[in-house]
Amino acid sequence: MSTLDWPALMRAGMAGLKLLPRDFWQLTPAELRLMLGEAAAPQPLGRDRMAALMQAFPDIAPPQDKETTGD
Repeated sequence: MSTLDWPALMRAGMAGLKLLPRDFWQLTPAELRLMLGEAAAPQPLGRDRMAALMQAFPDIAPPQDKETTGD
């Protein structure tokens, strides 16, 4: 069973946004939600998430081969 209220979405897309039926049906539900202003706003990167990313992907130069560096 679908959890989407298709009649309400069709009214919002075609009557509210003035989309042609073919344009409405080419949208994904996420695109329609974005057009209707219902999509969650992107959240800024917080300190905790940034620290986790820095730990997972540290900025360390790869080891260099002595033959190619001339050392």
